[in-house]
Amino acid sequence: MKQLIVLVVCLVAATRADVSHLVTPEPKVPASPYVFSYQAGRAPGHVDRQHTEVSDGSGVIRGAFSYVDPKNQVRTVQYVADEHGFHPQLSHKLEDSAAVQAAKKRHFETYNRIAQEHANHTPGQVALANAPHTSAAVAHATQKHLNAFERIAAEHAAIGRQQEAQRLALAAQSEHSDIDDGQYHPEV
Repeated sequence: MKQLIVLVVCLVAATRADVSHLVTPEPKVPASPYVFSYQAGRAPGHVDRQHTEVSDGSGVIRGAFSYVDPKNQVRTVQYVADEHGFHPQLSHKLEDSAAVQAAKKRHFETYNRIAQEHANHTPGQVALANAPHTSAAVAHATQKHLNAFERIAAEHAAIGRQQEAQRLALAAQSEHSDIDDGQYHPEV
């Protein structure tokens, strides 16, 4: 049985061991230059999207893609991707729909209202006027919890007193006993 326990402990330790020093890092291969381009369409002879990309092997990628949007407008995005990220240039201005414009308006109104409320308070001051109020249900649940906590604390205190009384009684009894004189007396 001891051998099985030792085997399990060794297996668990082995699965948690750091073996990163045993892994050989892959060598950095220099980027190869490439060029690709494609055109596609939903119907034969009809092109509604295209993509071209060029890399000179130095890590800088330049490209462009075009597509026809749902409003039948050709949209083109030219881009450069380098060590600083992806940098697109759009051929068209993005416009928000009416729903997005309304949502942005509500967001900024709410943001500005909250910022103004916070600006009217000194640091560390609690905005009690804007603090949420406790509902009747939350107040009832809170009181119920506190009552249960107090009842359990009282029960634990009573159990503690009872155990202390038993310990003191046992200690008083053993002081008068010949068995416990502070010495160990094995049977002969």
